[in-house]
Amino acid sequence: MSFYTSLSGLQASQKEMSTISHNLANVATDGFKKSRVEFADVIASSVTVSPNAQVGSGVVTKAIRQQFGQGNLIQTGGALDLVVSGDGFFATKPGTEGAQINYTRNGSFNVDSDRYVVDSNGGHLQVYPVDGSGTVVASGVDGLVSLRLPETSGTPKPTGAVGLNVNLNASSAVNGKAFDRFDATSYNQSTQTTVYDGNGNPVTMTNYFVRTKASTVADPSSQWQVYSFVGDQQLGVDAANPQPVTMNFDGTGALTQPTVPTKFAAFTPAGSTAEQAISLDFSGSTQAAAPFTVVNRTQDGKAVGKLESVAVDAEGIVRASFSNGDTTALGKVALANFSNPSGLRQLGNSYWSATGVSGEPQLGEAGEDGFGGLMTGIVEGSNVDITEELVALIAAQRNFQANAKALDTASQISQTIFNIRS
Repeated sequence: MSFYTSLSGLQASQKEMSTISHNLANVATDGFKKSRVEFADVIASSVTVSPNAQVGSGVVTKAIRQQFGQGNLIQTGGALDLVVSGDGFFATKPGTEGAQINYTRNGSFNVDSDRYVVDSNGGHLQVYPVDGSGTVVASGVDGLVSLRLPETSGTPKPTGAVGLNVNLNASSAVNGKAFDRFDATSYNQSTQTTVYDGNGNPVTMTNYFVRTKASTVADPSSQWQVYSFVGDQQLGVDAANPQPVTMNFDGTGALTQPTVPTKFAAFTPAGSTAEQAISLDFSGSTQAAAPFTVVNRTQDGKAVGKLESVAVDAEGIVRASFSNGDTTALGKVALANFSNPSGLRQLGNSYWSATGVSGEPQLGEAGEDGFGGLMTGIVEGSNVDITEELVALIAAQRNFQANAKALDTASQISQTIFNIRS
């Protein structure tokens, strides 16, 4: 019997050393949780054996229990690097239809080519859908959706009205040249305004200011003409014969004409298939002995917003920001917890799945009862302590050596008995 007793000790020590080796091998694996081997003694007894005379039969591996203590927190600064501070797991799901949900503590997420937020294994991060205010509109496992970043935001709106409040220099000279927008000496000033076509594409509207009449003692009024172009197309009230807008100022530099916005005829911007009409409003413009200045510039067009950034707040709400100023709530990060996390099945790649031992997943949100907080720009490293594991490895080695010595002693005793008989 002593042979088998010592053999069980050797096997137990090997199991412990294998577990420690696995822990050490994953000391740099994000989201990894170490394991600990638990042993139990083996006693074979019966009602006929005195309890004072029982001899054990060795040791058995009772369980290899996972330790879900918090790992080291590593700052990365990544907007999609998340960590659960406390209890809880991220839920991820492979992109294949009908795939099961996996659970992980590795919160290092990125965006794939289809704009899904995925982990290093390609699993889609699961979130609760939300409305515009960030309020969750569905719950439970069936309510989870894969987080996907939109490419654009908003509906394009073509520019219909442009407002230019300018100050024209009263000292500017009258130039008798015929206007030519490619000849800078044929106009006094110019300014550019970005407007938008029907597809939300930006185009440039250029206004050229030409002084045609200077003030005199006898006639203090002054006159300017404004030529307007969008791309290569000149705008005018009459599309067939576009003419410049005439601006008149009195002796004090106040604008006397035009008093209402000038409505140009409809035109089709280059690269667009839709016509649009623009009105130009010079209200508030002045003429003073000061450099040309655009005091205020407005336009009512709107481009389609391009995705610029994404952020996750402490409550787990994912928000995307776009180039047109829109900010959209995309979802709320779902967290899962279990009544017995040690009963989860390890799948590798820092994944776990639910079992009958772990219990069904309990879904919730960051900061709720039973769930830890959420931090961004940080990932959770392994919870393996190298010093602790090395000490345990030395102890396991000593246990193995002691059991090997016991086995050798039993062998020597048996050999002695054989020698007596012979």
